[in-house]
Amino acid sequence: MPESISPALARRIALGAQGFGATPRTSPAGTRALRSTIDRLGLVQIDSVNVFERSHYLPLFARLGPYDKSALDRLTLGEHSPYLEYWAHEAAFIPREAWPLFRWRMDAHRAKQAADDTAWANHNTPMLHWVRDLLRAEGPLKASEIEHDANVRRGPWWGWSDVKRALEVLFLYGEVVTAGRDRFERRYTLAEQALAPAILDQEVSMPDAIRELVRRAAAAQGVATVSDLADYYRIKPQTAVRTAVRELVDAGELEPVTVRGWDRRGGPLEAWVHHDARRPRRSGGIALLSPFDPVVWFRERALRMFGLHYRIEIYTPAPQRVFGYYVLPVLLDGEIVARVDLKSDRQAGVLRVQSAWFERGHEDGVARGLRPPPDDAVASRLAELLSITAAWQGLGDVAVVDRGTLAAPLAHALGTRLLTSDPAHRMGTTPHTSDPQSLSGDTQQLLG
Repeated sequence: MPESISPALARRIALGAQGFGATPRTSPAGTRALRSTIDRLGLVQIDSVNVFERSHYLPLFARLGPYDKSALDRLTLGEHSPYLEYWAHEAAFIPREAWPLFRWRMDAHRAKQAADDTAWANHNTPMLHWVRDLLRAEGPLKASEIEHDANVRRGPWWGWSDVKRALEVLFLYGEVVTAGRDRFERRYTLAEQALAPAILDQEVSMPDAIRELVRRAAAAQGVATVSDLADYYRIKPQTAVRTAVRELVDAGELEPVTVRGWDRRGGPLEAWVHHDARRPRRSGGIALLSPFDPVVWFRERALRMFGLHYRIEIYTPAPQRVFGYYVLPVLLDGEIVARVDLKSDRQAGVLRVQSAWFERGHEDGVARGLRPPPDDAVASRLAELLSITAAWQGLGDVAVVDRGTLAAPLAHALGTRLLTSDPAHRMGTTPHTSDPQSLSGDTQQLLG
C-alpha cells in the first residue's frame, strides 16, 4: 500500500526539491550557485514583460536572494552559453545537453505543420529556404538585422514579420537554435553551426526522452501527480507519462504515495515521491514568486498544494482586474500568505506596490494543518523583503498604493504613507482567494 503523507509534508518536499528552505546566504550568489539552481529546476521560463522584472531573473532571486543580474546574463544570453532556448514548458532556457530530449517534439511540430494545408510554413517554403541560406552564410543574426521586403511587422503589439515567423518555424523544428540575445532580442543560428556533434547527432527515442524528462520533472518537484509531471515539460499524451512513471517505479526511482486531501471524485490522487527527495522538518524564509515560477505555473498544482486560486491578469482590461497587473504570490515559511502587484518605476527610482492582499484562502484549512501567521508578521517580513528587492532593482524607495487588504499594514511596516489608488483600479467588492477563478495559461506560442 502506498505511504500516506500529510499535505504539509508534501509542501515541504516540493519546496525543498525546488531549492527553497536553504540557509540564508551571507554573500551574493555567484555563477556556480546560479548554474546549480537552474540545473536543479531543469529549465527557467522566459517572458518579455518587464514592468517589474523579466521573469527569468525572479526564480533565482526567490531562491538565492540578491545577486548580480549581469552574471545571469553572461550565463544565459551569451552566444556560447551552457543554456539554449526551446519550448520546454513554454519558452525557456534549458541546459544545452538537454536539447536532444526535445527532438521528438521538434519532429511532431514539423509533422503537424506538414499535415495542415493552412499552415504558414506550407505556403512560404521559399522564405524558409532563403532564411536557412542567409543564416548559413551570415549567422548568427537577429530578426531585426535581416534585410528583406517581408521583414515588416504586421498587426499591433507583437505582430511578427514573415522573416521573424520563418525564424520561429525553423526554431520550432530544431533546425535553428538560439545564439544568445542582444537587448533581449534573440539571435538565431543553424543548429549544425552551434551544437557540438555529440549533441547534434544524439538520437533519443521518444519513449526514452519522455522517461528522462519525467525523471527530471519528478526530481524538480519532489512529490507529484501524473498531471504535475506532464505539465512540467508539457508532455502529451499523459499515457506516455504514465508509462514512464511505471518504468521509474520499477527502477526504484519513484515511490508511490498518497497525500491526504489530494482527492478527485472522492478517491485519492495517485502521486509519487522522487527517491532522492528530502523531507524537511520545516520550510523557512520568504520569497516573491514570479507568475512563471515552477512552484505556481501549473495552476491546478498551486491550488492543490497551497489552496491558491491564481491567474495572470496582464491581458485583462484594467477595470476588470481583481488583484492587479503583474501580481506575485508571496511565499512565507512554506505557505502562500499574500500577493502583491509590483512595478519598478525606474525613472522615479521607486518600487511601487500597486496593490497588496492578504491570502485568505487558507484560513479555514484546519484539516490541512495550516496556521496562518499574524497579519503584522506578514506585513513586517514582506516590508523587509520589498526593501531588499528595491535595492536589488537599483531603486531607492518602496511606495505603497492604497489598494488591497495588506496595503495599510505594509505601508505602516515600511514607515511610509499610503498613496491614493488609481480610480480605474477601484473594485466594488473585496477579492477573496477562496472564490473560484478561471485559471489562465502562461505565455502562448504565436506561430498561427
